Amino acid sequence: MRLSLLVALAPLLLGAADPSPYAARIARILKTTPLIDGHNDWAERQGENAGDRRWTLDLQRLDPKLYNTDIARLRAGQMGGQFWSVWVPATLPGPEQVRATIEQISLMHRIFARYPDTFEPAVTAADVRRIHKAGRIASLLGVEGGGQIDGSFAVLRAYRKLGASYLTLTHSKTIAWADSATDDPKHDGLTTFGEAVVLELNRLGMLVDLSHVSEPTMVDALRVSKAPVIFSHSSAKAVCDHVRNVSDEVLRLVARNGGVVMVNYAPSYVSNARRLWEADRNAEKGRYYAPPYGGLYIGQPDKARAALAAWEAAHPRPVVTLAMVADHIDHIAKVAGVDHVGIGGDMDGTGGDLPEGLDGVDTYSALLAELMKRGWSDADIAKLAGGNVLRAMAAAEKVAAGMKQVPAATGTIEGIDGTGPSPRT
Repeated sequence: MRLSLLVALAPLLLGAADPSPYAARIARILKTTPLIDGHNDWAERQGENAGDRRWTLDLQRLDPKLYNTDIARLRAGQMGGQFWSVWVPATLPGPEQVRATIEQISLMHRIFARYPDTFEPAVTAADVRRIHKAGRIASLLGVEGGGQIDGSFAVLRAYRKLGASYLTLTHSKTIAWADSATDDPKHDGLTTFGEAVVLELNRLGMLVDLSHVSEPTMVDALRVSKAPVIFSHSSAKAVCDHVRNVSDEVLRLVARNGGVVMVNYAPSYVSNARRLWEADRNAEKGRYYAPPYGGLYIGQPDKARAALAAWEAAHPRPVVTLAMVADHIDHIAKVAGVDHVGIGGDMDGTGGDLPEGLDGVDTYSALLAELMKRGWSDADIAKLAGGNVLRAMAAAEKVAAGMKQVPAATGTIEGIDGTGPSPRT
């Protein structure tokens, strides 16, 4: 074999990886523009997996079978900023939601204090840029559910004092003042109290997050909000017809509002085939397990497991890929504009089920490279990676500065929604 050929083949023969032709471009972009993900459920996942050990868990390297996130992989993924989700079950009573929310906020602040060379709390766009420039990960908090304020403006303001940068108006359940996408509607969107929550978020400089809410709630919030909104982890409904995703009609409203839709990786939000498969599997599982009387194998768990395994063998789970996530990003950029799309991967919030090629926080570059292959410019990649959400944050801060003379919101759900007709009637 000729020496020149040996030299050419040496990296392959030695098993060395061929570096991506886009790696240098991505590194250059992310040196000046922080890569910001809109939603990561690391706190929740630590509670599920580690229990009370979460307060002292070594976070440098974690089992990738249990976690999508650890410090080593955050660094490998060139993370510049992260909205850390603070989520508690929407089924808990209101006061318990508040207590559990404060515990999760405390856990995240504990993590920031334990690893000061890696994490630094951030609230403003300027904070994020400064921290990124210093080589640390700007760490923002997002409260993932309006039920977590327990109908109290004072609780909302307390969360802001503790560093929360957004409130998701609902989670999986419709609440007393806003309809969820995944529950029966009660209000046709926001109530008068719900509209007051949006305006109080504007006054506080907190982002209004419309992931999880029904489309009428999206439309109402976009009508009321004086500041850009975000969808911290949602995808495009035209690409995957999941109720949690954002329709083209709403995407156009987001563009007019100046907001950002941060694309979710959850497979059933990415792929219609996966969404339908999951519905079929759940229905099949119900046939076998449904209590108290409906299951074919009620009281026979071994038979039920065997039957479900046989169904899964005959109906393989559809594969969801990185390229499919890129399709959602492309679609939102096409309909709303490239100024209105971001990344909200929902890491550690999908039960470990993520698209092929996007199984951890070290994989963001692979997604950016896929978009570069499709012709995205460096300027557009910078907007997607973090520029757009930083612009939305700065605009929200400007709105808050203009509302300094507006009194803090007061009142209760009963008092506000029970006095006089709704503006719609």
